[in-house]
Amino acid sequence: MVFLDEAIITARSGDGGKGCVSFRRERFVPRGGPDGGDGGTGGNVIVRATKRLYTLNNFSRRKYFKAENGEHGKGKNRSGRNGTHCVVETPVGTILQDDVTGEVLADLIHDDQEIELISGGRGGKGNKHFATSTNQAPRMAQPGLPGQERRLKLTLKLLADIGLIGLPNAGKSTLLSRLTMARPKVDNYPFTTIVPNLGVLTSDDERALVMADIPGLIEGASSGRGLGDRFLRHVERTNLLLHILDITYQPSQGILEDFLTLRHEMAAFAPALAHKPYFVIINKADLCGPEHRDPSELRKALGERGVASLLISALTGDGLEELKWAIFQKWEEAKELPEQRLQVMGTGQDQKWKNLPEENS
Repeated sequence: MVFLDEAIITARSGDGGKGCVSFRRERFVPRGGPDGGDGGTGGNVIVRATKRLYTLNNFSRRKYFKAENGEHGKGKNRSGRNGTHCVVETPVGTILQDDVTGEVLADLIHDDQEIELISGGRGGKGNKHFATSTNQAPRMAQPGLPGQERRLKLTLKLLADIGLIGLPNAGKSTLLSRLTMARPKVDNYPFTTIVPNLGVLTSDDERALVMADIPGLIEGASSGRGLGDRFLRHVERTNLLLHILDITYQPSQGILEDFLTLRHEMAAFAPALAHKPYFVIINKADLCGPEHRDPSELRKALGERGVASLLISALTGDGLEELKWAIFQKWEEAKELPEQRLQVMGTGQDQKWKNLPEENS
């Protein structure tokens, strides 16, 4: 199934019903008069977030949503029925924007949170409202007001507590499968993961955290290379980031090249990402050898920058219990920090990875 996290749709509210021109004509009734009812109000367009959906795939098949029109008024002072509202369901974490102006209309981050996006047209008044002492038989009524139409852009940002990031083939999917019940595709070639995967990490005291595996970043991802620029938005809402480093990676510009590449691409995409709490996981400890980077040297280089790190093997399970404990401890610390909500995505492409400042974990 394709993972769709952006969609363009058109939504239109219902038209108001027409008012009725009618006169009372009943046997044995000495006096008649206007009795045209009012038209019904058109239905509204309502957008509602739900946990039952995880992607925007539904919008690949249906792109036009319209609420029901209000019914026309009738004789005998009968008003038309109001139009049924059109409810558009989206996954939790969806941002609604006006596709024409770019205005952010809503950010739906809670289950069952909803917003009345477009109001329906008001129904017209029947001729009973226009009777006066000089015009006791008005032959006029109001037409209903037309509904409104908007072109909307929907952007999904996954709501996860923890984000796994790393270069392609660093072992993120394997780690997700070992820590959670998720079963992402795992193989020994780059870009095996082409969509974000979610899993739930649980602890002995019944705490649970949602973990997201973000497809591999590469250098230049923030400017459109690879898959990273498309999926980096999904780590914007996380409280904690886990940088996965691969000891088999062969750097050309220094032992921390892959780590600094990740930090630069996040900062270039959205500067606030570089300030999120994180720590580093050095993976594939089972492959230690003279042809690979020395884990102790890698940890020492990270420590000189004040960055905490753990050595694990996601494949064999070495160090995973210590990692789970560290994740829950670090996440508890991270959730106490003030929430940073990103409103504007920065570029910052003039910043070079080798010029990044020293960072604290």
